[in-house]
Amino acid sequence: QVQLVESGGGLVQPGGSLRLSCAASGSIFSLYSMGWYRQAPGKQRELVATISNGGRTNFADSVQGRFTISRDNAKNTLYLQMERLKPEDTAVYYCNVDTSIWAPWSWGQGTQVTVSS
Repeated sequence: QVQLVESGGGLVQPGGSLRLSCAASGSIFSLYSMGWYRQAPGKQRELVATISNGGRTNFADSVQGRFTISRDNAKNTLYLQMERLKPEDTAVYYCNVDTSIWAPWSWGQGTQVTVSS
């Protein structure tokens, strides 16, 4: 079973930036399209961005133009670069496979992102 460990969250002011990382155990990471997801208090988990194993990316409308997703298959690591952060980006961020294609792996603990002045 693949384990996912997210990191890089924190408290940032509106307009600021953060870079999230997701380390995956095992050797199958490179075979899968991956995604970043987030869950705000009282809301359902939502898809933020996906990246195919070939590097094709897609973004939710709410983050298009502000977030960038990337991956380093040699390091089994997924990244999310977040720019021009807004208070509504506040959530716990998780990584997993693209769940529109595959059943999710076990969810990690996530990393908290708080955007506040």
